[in-house]
Amino acid sequence: MKITASEIPDVKIIEPQVFGDSRGYFFESYRFDTFEREIGPIHFVQENESFSTYGVLRGLHFQKPPMSQGKLVRVIKGEVLDIAVDIRCGSPWYGKHVAIKLNSENKKQMWIPPGFAHGYIVLSAGAIFSYKCDNYYSPAHESGISYDDPFLKIDWLLDKSQIKLSEKDSKHSFFENLITAKYFQYKLE
Repeated sequence: MKITASEIPDVKIIEPQVFGDSRGYFFESYRFDTFEREIGPIHFVQENESFSTYGVLRGLHFQKPPMSQGKLVRVIKGEVLDIAVDIRCGSPWYGKHVAIKLNSENKKQMWIPPGFAHGYIVLSAGAIFSYKCDNYYSPAHESGISYDDPFLKIDWLLDKSQIKLSEKDSKHSFFENLITAKYFQYKLE
């Protein structure tokens, strides 16, 4: 598996080596020693899966400390545009985002460390989305940013009329409200 830094270096893109023939395919979707060597010692404690139809947008979500989460995300079936927004105060990339298409054909994954808001939109008829987390879900610590915040300038690739949001996701506030909150601090390694 090949792990490379995205335009925000702490967000990593993982490309597996796929072995295929007339019977199908095989690949390692996660390997502890490679992940630890390339990204660091991450201990996953929860794995989630969702199915969503075309135009469903989930996000932009994050959990506040001490329950912040890192996520290893991938698509099992279909295609999504996956987004990670840097919300670490002091980061050179504060307020910037990484966007990547994840789908069942390219089998790419994205590692999103704590200190990032995460969201995705379904571009295919349906998509099965799977992600490992390094901390447990905590409703008391969950938060979010409005997907259409003009400051973030995210191109979700679909017209606003095609986007389907949950009631909760439709009520997220704008990014500027995080400036004073300072949930996360950027640490230069």
